[in-house]
Amino acid sequence: MKVITAPEAFDFKDGYSIFLAGSIEGDTAQRWQDIVIEKLKNNHGTLLNPRRAAWDASWKQDIENPVFKEQVCWELEALEKADLIVMYFDKNTKSPISLLELGLFAKSRKLVVCCPDGFWRKGNVTIVCERYHVSQVQSLEELIYEVKMKMG
Repeated sequence: MKVITAPEAFDFKDGYSIFLAGSIEGDTAQRWQDIVIEKLKNNHGTLLNPRRAAWDASWKQDIENPVFKEQVCWELEALEKADLIVMYFDKNTKSPISLLELGLFAKSRKLVVCCPDGFWRKGNVTIVCERYHVSQVQSLEELIYEVKMKMG
């Protein structure tokens, strides 16, 4: 698997593309993206990882901040263009942007969601997934299995 991290340019010459959406709250969220990358490293395709190596939590989250705007625009474009969006809600986080992205892409037919018990808005996530026929699993292992099945 080719891994592209924000804000690197991306193309999909390597086949199937997967966006790693979900919890990224500093030191609170599990580094679940690293686990998915490791488990899929021998597959063919492209993983789009929004977890920026040089993120600074003190950056002002404002449209006038070019670094912040670049990050958000990169994520939105990658979400729109990816073949599959995997979304993981870490139970130790609030993940407001992930919840926003779930709402934006629930009708896309390209989401697989993992929302373990204990996530503060699991009920909302489950209802959205049920209503829009989004595949939902309970563990990171199940999420990785679903990704492999969808990749063929």
